[in-house]
Amino acid sequence: MQYNPGWNNSSVNLLHVRAVGPGDTLHYVWSSIGAPTVLLVATESRSSALCVNWTQLLSPAPAGAIWIDPPSSVVYSAAVVFTKVFEYSEAKTLEELFYPTYDLSDFSWDSINHTLNHTALTAEFTGIPATDPSGSFSNGSLAFRVTAYEASGRDGPLPSLLHTANSSKVEFVLAGVAPRGNSSRFVLEVATVEETGVVQKLRSARSIDDEYTPTIFEMLSLVAESQNDSSTLSFLQWKATAYGSQTPRREDSIQCRSRSLQAANWTLPMSSIVHAYFGEGVGSTYTISAINISFGGEDGKVYQEKRYLSWSALLGFGQPPKDTFSPLIISIMAVALGTPMVMLLVGSCVVLFAQRKRYSEYEPIN
Repeated sequence: MQYNPGWNNSSVNLLHVRAVGPGDTLHYVWSSIGAPTVLLVATESRSSALCVNWTQLLSPAPAGAIWIDPPSSVVYSAAVVFTKVFEYSEAKTLEELFYPTYDLSDFSWDSINHTLNHTALTAEFTGIPATDPSGSFSNGSLAFRVTAYEASGRDGPLPSLLHTANSSKVEFVLAGVAPRGNSSRFVLEVATVEETGVVQKLRSARSIDDEYTPTIFEMLSLVAESQNDSSTLSFLQWKATAYGSQTPRREDSIQCRSRSLQAANWTLPMSSIVHAYFGEGVGSTYTISAINISFGGEDGKVYQEKRYLSWSALLGFGQPPKDTFSPLIISIMAVALGTPMVMLLVGSCVVLFAQRKRYSEYEPIN
């Protein structure tokens, strides 16, 4: 993990995570310059490196300030941008009342230097609005917690996401932020940037196995597929739940809903690292899609009571991890399906034995 590589200043945040494989390298570039963003770049070289022209990056025209060397080694690149947070509540007329939007490109972000943990491979981007007329953030903050992985495994805390070495986790956290309504709910807008020839699809998978995430049976994945061969290039994956506690339990679950994926008809912040890497082609050469993910129960009281919200998602390259039935569920299914078969078999044997015994009581005629 590299913090602000080539720049001896903590006034801005850029975190580079580099994973080297047998014949390739995966680059994750996280930054709060502009809206919080992560670049995902896959190369077919073990020695590919991130290059940053800091003077250009922090200028009003950052296009071309970030690149991978050698450029010819890049085989795939994309970006995920966390653009806005909406807050709304339902009036008695069942109409949704929206409050002024929190534009994350207008936030002031703390230095991640003091949260960077090279052993645990974690960091935290924490911010508040540059201007806060309502005072909602006077005792609160918004954060994105980032975790990189060295091997496959499963997270301990809920929602206990299954991960691989080709993936990283991002956790969106609202802590102590005062809601502006009596039954406020929050919506996180997530945008993706993809190259021409790549299409985003939203998938939903349901399972009867909820051992690792109790009462949650749905997994959602936003996958980038090549239009040429339908291969999956990258993904953003999450369980259909958020939590209202720093140490989440089943009873802390907060309802999480995903709206439909749509083509974005707006532009990303010019100061974002998306423009620094992709250049001026964002929106023409590269396509932008967006999805809204909402949090809160029917009455919105869960956050009102706890003033804490945490939502976790996994992102990475290739196919998203797929949960299989746990040993416990397999055992339960084996017992549930096997017991009737055993009873049927035993019953059949008893009937056959009884019939055979009855016929054997007769004496032969001769």
